Order: sequence, then structure tokens, then C-alpha cells
Amino acid sequence: MGFISVIAAGAAAWVFGAVWYMSLAKPWMAANNLKEEDMNRSDPLPYIVSFVMAILVAGMMRHMFGMAGIEAPGKSLLAGLGLGAFVALPWMVNNIMYSNRSKSLIWLDGGYVVGGCAIIGLVLALL
Repeated sequence: MGFISVIAAGAAAWVFGAVWYMSLAKPWMAANNLKEEDMNRSDPLPYIVSFVMAILVAGMMRHMFGMAGIEAPGKSLLAGLGLGAFVALPWMVNNIMYSNRSKSLIWLDGGYVVGGCAIIGLVLALL
């Protein structure tokens, strides 16, 4: 699991996020009280930042998997799923609960976090 696998895993999670949020754009915008005209899709910064963040997550997961000796695709997928569901998601839920935002964001944003971490885990093991 080297540098290329980290970039590929981060990119795979980022692509998953693009598909996830394009598929769920309307409910996500409704949960955030946004309208189509509120969205500025011509600004590349959110896309760049989200790509870099996915690479950072993939890099840390690679480091953790290396220390734990996780190499098999099944174990790597499960470890990624676990990190998403039991580390990242609970922090996200806290943020949503304290900010009095729509509780549907737990599923809308949480699904991306859990799925993205699982994908990162799988790609890290495959490359």
C-alpha cells in the first residue's frame, strides 16, 4: 500500500461522493435549506478541498492499516467500513445534533462518510 494506492483510494472515494451527492442533491439541498440558485458550481474550491481531504483520509487509513497488518481486501473493506461507521459518523452526528440541522443529514452525509471509508479501505488493499 504505497503513495499511488493512497491517491487512487482518495480519488475513488471522491468519485463515490460525486455520484452520491448528485443522486441525492435535492434532498440534501432541502435538508440544508438551500435552493438551486444558492449553489455556486463554478467555484472549484469545494471540489479541490474535498479531493484533498479524501486523500488525507486515505493516507491515514493506509498508515493505520499498515500498523495493524490489514492487507486482505475483505479485512480492509471491513476496517474502512468500521472507521466510517464508528469513528467518523459519530462525530458527524454530534455536529448535526448540536447545530440543530436537519436530522436527515445523518443519513445523507453519513452515508457518504461510511461508504467513502469502505471504498478507501477496499482500494487500499487492491492496489
